Amino acid sequence: MNAPGPATPPQRLSSVDAYRGVVMFLMMAEALRLGAVAGARPQSAFWKFLAWHQTHVEWIGCTLHDMIQPSFSFLVGVALPFSIAARRAQGHSRASMTAHAFWRAVLLVALGVFLRSVGRPQTNYTFEDTLAQIGLGYGFLFLLGFRPTRGQWLALVLILVGYWALFAAYTPGTGHDPSKLDVKAALGHQPPGFAAHWSKNANPAWAFDAWFLNLFPRSSPFTHNGGGYATLSFIPTLGTMILGLIAGGILREGGTGWNKCGRLVARGAPLLLIGWGLGALGICPVVKRIWTPSWVLFSGGICFLSMAAWYAVVDLLRFRRWAFPLIVIGMNSIAAYCLSHLIEGFIVGSLKTHLGPRVFQTFGTTVAPLVQGAAVLSVLWLILFWMYRRRLFLRV
Repeated sequence: MNAPGPATPPQRLSSVDAYRGVVMFLMMAEALRLGAVAGARPQSAFWKFLAWHQTHVEWIGCTLHDMIQPSFSFLVGVALPFSIAARRAQGHSRASMTAHAFWRAVLLVALGVFLRSVGRPQTNYTFEDTLAQIGLGYGFLFLLGFRPTRGQWLALVLILVGYWALFAAYTPGTGHDPSKLDVKAALGHQPPGFAAHWSKNANPAWAFDAWFLNLFPRSSPFTHNGGGYATLSFIPTLGTMILGLIAGGILREGGTGWNKCGRLVARGAPLLLIGWGLGALGICPVVKRIWTPSWVLFSGGICFLSMAAWYAVVDLLRFRRWAFPLIVIGMNSIAAYCLSHLIEGFIVGSLKTHLGPRVFQTFGTTVAPLVQGAAVLSVLWLILFWMYRRRLFLRV
């Protein structure tokens, strides 16, 4: 497959919007606070299971919640071939498209920093937010969008091997004290053997942030990220977006729909197995928080398989009516992301003001967080539906 071909307007795939919609819904569903409900019902395996999948694993492994960011990043790549084709059909030059792509990258980084600064006394210069991570790699992704598939795979291999080698060659200095950096061996933050090169806050990405983030104004010196997240994760995140770019190229190509679906599966299954195998063999643990190369392959495989499933159900079998609520969210993903970060407190406060301070306790105190979250989700969706009906889509 070569880079985007003839300047023909692309057909929008409802499956991409539906897949993006369920990803954004899972993010917005943090408002349901399933962990609080599970805490109030400690004997319930059902609520414990749901709560576990609404949290991130401490270090190695994966929950449903861990798949939100890689899926969103993957879908950025999926959409790019369609975006390039649409702009070419409108007569945009490659130079103008490239300038727009890098401007978009800057805006995404700025928006990520802005959202991380809400409620803080000063700008919180940190770049591990999903939008910032995508923005840091988006310009490079755009340039790869004009390369043949072989070049995209080659770029992916170089990124993953190089990033793996960077971690494999690094050892922290003699003055490194994990006990002061939120590192807990009991939680798996320090894998045994060779995998220890990917320990929490004892890796080159952490060392880079200990220097880089202190170049910005801060209320106190940066020493570590409590979750182990790092700025340099944008490099392997670019790998995830490249996988999405490859998937988007498959969907843009000619051929039957079922053939495309099969090709997505044929790439997704080996990626998942290779990523898992690298972790199982101790070559590179599967860690989402620092976006290890094995995580790129493991989560990317899941994304390929998920994209195939959504494409088959929504676009090939045409079961679209049930997916409409998700499509409403997916077509306005940036708006959904910002609204869920900015106005949840306003919605809760307003509902309590007009319906009473105990309105969410109608069905009992143990499920009050769930009821409150459901109300927030309903209001957010209605706002997005209003925007959808009026064709108001937030674009960056």
